[in-house]
Amino acid sequence: MPAITHPYEITVNWSGGRDGTGIAETQVSQFAFPLSVPTEFMGPGMAGQTNPEEMFTATVASCYAITFGIIAANRKLPVDSVSITASGEVEQNGASFKYKRIILRPSITVTPGTDSAIHAEILSYAIKTDQYCIIGNAIRGSVEIVIEPTIA
Repeated sequence: MPAITHPYEITVNWSGGRDGTGIAETQVSQFAFPLSVPTEFMGPGMAGQTNPEEMFTATVASCYAITFGIIAANRKLPVDSVSITASGEVEQNGASFKYKRIILRPSITVTPGTDSAIHAEILSYAIKTDQYCIIGNAIRGSVEIVIEPTIA
């Protein structure tokens, strides 16, 4: 079977420099989000607006959450939900910036009465999930992804 390519088109409009604003719009889902430069990079960091650094962290975390949900459902694991706290780290070295690491802390809620052996299996899949995530695979080797799961 030949490979299939799935395009994801986004339009971004920006006005101004470091103090400017913009908007990014997805073509398929018709979702728009306003943009500004974060304060740590001497931008206005306006409330209600996001930036590529936040979106990148959110992209990795949401891909992980969706992928984990699919794995748990396919394996018929007694997972009720997953909530992820994510922390992205950008290193600044003079005028050079590099996204270094993202820490994902999934808190997995399981069906009451689930035994400890199943908990261990769920934690094992929580660690492995990153290997199946499209975004995780795209950045592997460039940005470190750390998974610190817990069962709630």
